[in-house]
Amino acid sequence: MILNPAIIALIVGSLLTSFISLYSSMIGARILKHWNLKSGSELQLALEHKTYLVSTVLAYVMGFQVVLLFLFVYTADRIHPLFIGAMCAAGSLNANSFGYLALVVKILSVFLSGIWLILNYTDHRGYDYPLIRLKYKFLFFVTAALLADSALEVSYFLDLEPDVITSCCGSLFSEDAPTITGTLTSMYPPAAMAFFFLTVVVTTRTGLHFLITGNGWKLFSYLSSLLFVVGIVSLISFISVYYYELPTHHCPFCVLQKEYGYIGYPLYLFLLGSGITGTAVRVIGRHRQTPSLQDSIPALQRRLCIIAMAGFVLFTGISVYPMIMSDFILLS
Repeated sequence: MILNPAIIALIVGSLLTSFISLYSSMIGARILKHWNLKSGSELQLALEHKTYLVSTVLAYVMGFQVVLLFLFVYTADRIHPLFIGAMCAAGSLNANSFGYLALVVKILSVFLSGIWLILNYTDHRGYDYPLIRLKYKFLFFVTAALLADSALEVSYFLDLEPDVITSCCGSLFSEDAPTITGTLTSMYPPAAMAFFFLTVVVTTRTGLHFLITGNGWKLFSYLSSLLFVVGIVSLISFISVYYYELPTHHCPFCVLQKEYGYIGYPLYLFLLGSGITGTAVRVIGRHRQTPSLQDSIPALQRRLCIIAMAGFVLFTGISVYPMIMSDFILLS
C-alpha cells in the first residue's frame, strides 16, 4: 500500500460514510417494520424523532460522498508519477483490477445518494411522511452501493504497488484498444457530435415545454438520463480532443490537470448534477397524485428541471468553448 495523506483520508472517509449509512439502514428497517402514523405510542414518537436525525445526518454524509468522488479522482491523478508508464489517473486506476471498478461504483453511489436526498427533501414537504417507506427501501440500495464502494476503494489502495508497470492514457484510450474505451474513441467524430448536440437541443426543448405547459416531464427526465450517458461518451469521443488539440488523445482524465486549467472538474460536476436532478424529475413525479404532495411536487419538479437544464447548458458551453476559440480543426 502507498501511504499518502489523501489516500488515508479517502479510506477513513469512505469507511465512515459506510458505517453511518449502514447504521441508518438498520434504523430504517426498524421504521419500515413498526411505522404507524396513526399511533401515538412511545415507539412511534421515537421513530419520528429518529427519522429526522437520520435525514439530517445522511444529508451531510451523502454530500460528503460527492467530495470523496472528486478527491478519489484527484488522488489517482496525483499519484501517477509513482507508476511506470502512467501519465495521469488513467494509468493509476489501471495499476490493478480494482481501480476502474471502484470509480464506476463510486459514481453510482453518488448518483443514488443524490436521488435519495431529493426523495428525502420531497418527503419532508408532506405533513404525513408520504414517501417514508419508499425512501428507506431506497436507502438499502444506497447503502449497498456505499459498502461496495468502500470495499473496492480499500482493495484498490491496499493492492497498489509502486513498482507496477501500467499503461498510459494514450494506449488505454486509443482506437486500437480492444475494450469499450477503444470503441468510444473510434467513434466517427461527426456522428458523435451530431448525436450529442441533437440530444442537448431535444432535452432543452422538452424541458422548456415542461416549464411552460407543465407537460412532458417524463420525456424530459428520460432524455436527461440519456444525455448524462451521452455526455460521458462525448467527453471521450471528441470534447477532450478539442482541449488537447491532438486528434489521437481521448483521455477523460487529463482535462483534470493544471495544464488545462482543471476544466474537467466543472465539466464533470455540471454533468453529474444535471443527470441526478433530471432523473429525479421522474422519480418524484410518480407521486404527484399523493394528496399531501399535490401542491409541492409540481413546483419541485420545475426547480429540478431548471437546475438540470442550467447544468446541461453550462456543460455544453464549456465543451463548445475550445471548438470556437482555438485554431484546432478536428473536422475538415
